[in-house]
Amino acid sequence: MPSVLLTGATGLVGTRLLPRLADAGFACRALARRDIDAPANVTVVRGDLEDPDSLVAAVEGADAVVHLAALFRTQDEAAIWRANLDGTRNLVAAVRAGAPDARFVLASTSNVYDDAAPRPSREDDPCAPTHAYPASKLAAEQHLRASGLTWSILRFPFVYGDGDGHLAMMPRLAPSMGLHPARAYSVAHHRDIMNAVALALSGALDGQIVNIADDAPVTIFEMAALAGDPIEGSAEPLDNPWAGRMDVSRARRLGFRPTVATMYDAAREGIL
Repeated sequence: MPSVLLTGATGLVGTRLLPRLADAGFACRALARRDIDAPANVTVVRGDLEDPDSLVAAVEGADAVVHLAALFRTQDEAAIWRANLDGTRNLVAAVRAGAPDARFVLASTSNVYDDAAPRPSREDDPCAPTHAYPASKLAAEQHLRASGLTWSILRFPFVYGDGDGHLAMMPRLAPSMGLHPARAYSVAHHRDIMNAVALALSGALDGQIVNIADDAPVTIFEMAALAGDPIEGSAEPLDNPWAGRMDVSRARRLGFRPTVATMYDAAREGIL
């Protein structure tokens, strides 16, 4: 199995992806700035995306890099750009220098799409995000695509499951952000984030930007109920009915099939 370097291994997605990659037989390295707890069969390599010199040894000999690391829960926009664009630039440069044949898988976000989309958003739709997080991720995508490396870009939706607390946050966050309870989001379980990454590592998604999501977008009202903390409904018109929803036709054509088809299936399995 390939040797894979994972960034963002301590994050919400990374802590659940890393053991799945290791259990699937990948020879995993986790990039970290400090000592971290990791599965016994994972090598922790010290490095910092802001320190280009520290990345050279981390990528040496890697067959693939899965770049999850990102910053978004902060009001410091300069820090977001440093982490998400400059960090990606540094990692791309290290891979070009030390592992030029490695496959580079970049985790991106559905937030790059326009909230006023006239239908579920597609990968080739024009994107012009104004907030720092999606704008920096889109810039990182563009840098990777021009790098000359073998790349794929996975645009992740609302990711949940394995008791990560993400779903439980929605009943509190939605009212504070003024989100309509009927607003629906494309979603994906952590189990299927692993399936999407594994498909990318196989080469099936090379040179592609791919929306990753399950079979059924879920409204905020439904999420709150599934989280056990119902919110009030509303009969007010929904201004942007397609906001937050992605078209997943390309993913299906390329072979991605969710094993957790809907959030309701996850609830029935007890894996929320």
